[in-house]
Amino acid sequence: MFTIQTLNAISPVGLAKLPKNLFEVAVDTDAPDGILVRSADLLNTEFKPNLLAIARAGAGVNNIPLDRCSEQGIVVFNTPGANANAVAELVVGMLIAGSRNVPAASGWAQGLAGDPNLKKDVEKGKKQFVGNEIAGKTLGVIGLGAIGSRVANCALSLGMDVYGYDPYISIDAAWNLSSQVHHCVNLNDMLPLCDYLTIHVPYLPTTRDTINAQTLALCKDGVKLLNYARGELVNNAALLEALESGKVSVYMTDFPAEELLGRSGVICTPHLGASTPEAEDNCAIMAAQELSDYLRNGNITHSVNLPDVQQPRAGGRRICVIHRNEPGIISQVTALTTAASLNIENMVNKSKKNMAYTMLDVTGAMTGELKEKLSAIPAVIRVRIL
Repeated sequence: MFTIQTLNAISPVGLAKLPKNLFEVAVDTDAPDGILVRSADLLNTEFKPNLLAIARAGAGVNNIPLDRCSEQGIVVFNTPGANANAVAELVVGMLIAGSRNVPAASGWAQGLAGDPNLKKDVEKGKKQFVGNEIAGKTLGVIGLGAIGSRVANCALSLGMDVYGYDPYISIDAAWNLSSQVHHCVNLNDMLPLCDYLTIHVPYLPTTRDTINAQTLALCKDGVKLLNYARGELVNNAALLEALESGKVSVYMTDFPAEELLGRSGVICTPHLGASTPEAEDNCAIMAAQELSDYLRNGNITHSVNLPDVQQPRAGGRRICVIHRNEPGIISQVTALTTAASLNIENMVNKSKKNMAYTMLDVTGAMTGELKEKLSAIPAVIRVRIL
């Protein structure tokens, strides 16, 4: 029986993927084997030695201490793509709403309550909110992952000319992307072409301030910018200067900041991207399945700190070893299994930067001494025998 701690409200649809005969789910528990989390801050949390995995029901993991988890042999999962449709729909909705000045026009219309000349004032006042259609305009998409590719494909169907930039596009994302999207190998070449620009990359030290004074200077005058990925991807000081100069005509973002609020040309929504019951269900289901498969079978899918490793069970026992990515580890592991008179039926090893994971399916008589000997290898961080 595995104990799973939930640190936020997790969709019951997702929790149902954890069979009650194998998993005990609780909010308060002293020593969980796994944690399901959404936005709770774990950066300063002390983890008990028995904690095996943390699954984040969402994409961002900046609330989880990844380096410390790696050092302790704790696998961290996220759920890429589970909320992609929700975010993409919001982006496309705001693309249209921002172009037609819907937020400002709606606010103005609400202020006409009680106006005895309502119809006349509506016709007179609507002129100040004249917008433009998006058909025939050019959209630039920075990041062509699960969300960016959906936005690009949808924009094409709405009659836009779409350019995309993503030097790290995955094979799956490439398959899902329409061939009509113009692929740019250089961001600077794409920026001057775009009437609209939307960014869909993860927030990393290397992507912070992707939109800055230099990139904005390359854009068309009056470009409309959308940011529904992470607030830190756009340098707000440079953005506000670009709004003042007319380089940017509208900035639409899901990440309100004090300096943005009340500024003309800025449309802020309160982090609504994944705020749909469908997205919450999808994220919870994926997170629960990732956690279950790792705890029960040792398989790793969508980990952010360890390599993805999956293989069917081949019978017998399964040995799972989390270790540093150093030469000679595999030979030491196999030497110990051979010395224990175990036959290796299947073996897989993969690495991710300085971390690695080795799984062996073995047959033969297993003794408790093997785990102790494997754990004594200097580069080994954690050993599990299933």
